[in-house]
Amino acid sequence: MNRAKTLIQRTAAAVAALSLAGCNTVVLNAPGDVAAQQGNLIVVATVLMLLIIVPVIALTLFFAWRYRASNAQATYKPDWDHSTQLELLIWAAPLLIIIALGAVTWITTHTLDPYRPLARLAPGKPVPAETKPLVVEVVSLDWKWLFIYPEQGVATVNELVAPVDRPIEFHLTSSNVMNAFYVPALAGMIYTMPGMETKLHAVIDKQGQYEGFSSNYSGAGFSHMRFGFRATDEAGFESWVAGAKGGGGALQRDEYLRLAKPSEREPVRRYASVDAGLFEAIVNRCADANRMCMSEMMAVDARQTPARQRVALRTAADGQPFVPSPMCEVDSKPLLATERPATTRVASATRPDLAP
Repeated sequence: MNRAKTLIQRTAAAVAALSLAGCNTVVLNAPGDVAAQQGNLIVVATVLMLLIIVPVIALTLFFAWRYRASNAQATYKPDWDHSTQLELLIWAAPLLIIIALGAVTWITTHTLDPYRPLARLAPGKPVPAETKPLVVEVVSLDWKWLFIYPEQGVATVNELVAPVDRPIEFHLTSSNVMNAFYVPALAGMIYTMPGMETKLHAVIDKQGQYEGFSSNYSGAGFSHMRFGFRATDEAGFESWVAGAKGGGGALQRDEYLRLAKPSEREPVRRYASVDAGLFEAIVNRCADANRMCMSEMMAVDARQTPARQRVALRTAADGQPFVPSPMCEVDSKPLLATERPATTRVASATRPDLAP
């Protein structure tokens, strides 16, 4: 019985080892230079921390065994309470590791800043001076990904294609809620937020098919919010662009508004043309032509700033707090003075000097 139990345990361990050996740990073996450097940082940080963790665990087990109750040979010093040499060792080792870990993390974090253009394509391979990065505009939708290639004039849904050994400059935003764009083989994740634009610079060094997905929960369809990322040579990329131009529709504003509606498991879709300025309109929350863009709203608000500052000064002078009502919007048009909320009209009538 014991022999059979031992055989089963060894078989299970062998199966587990074989299954782990077949795993492709892309995070620690990424074909993209940025992702590879991030994977190296994980390894270095783990090793530095293990320099403390392993000795502490080993010494804990050793002390428990060495000073067990049944060991009469162990030194017994019930009145011992301090050792300068031991205190120096206990505090110096973690301090040195923290300094080393902080220095490595600081240097790597600034080197791999997602907003920073790439300085190299691979170790010992700087970016050629004449190389122009591929610009890709990314929009996270409910629950799918939209990729716009402004220079090529095409767009895709749930399909990202890029040539190898060419820097990629991502501009990212969201149509609704915050999300996170993540291709483990390419680079670390970067958030997408409505009304804001984030950036990510990356490069892929090896041709192949990779997976990208959302790494931030965003609702019911989050689990299927995935897309394929294909790295190809320059000729293959140009061929793909030509295919997209010849077999897709047009991504105009009305089509985008239909696409932005929540849906799950969207198939790959290609658009042969894209409405000029669509990405900027999405960032400014005015893809719908009937809405005022945030940039226009801020410009109107900026013109009212001196009046608001005068209100603040008068309020501070008499000590009575009063916050002027922000500019409202009805059908994307600023409200007239007679259309402001009642509280604002009352304040304006009772305190003419505080009227915004």
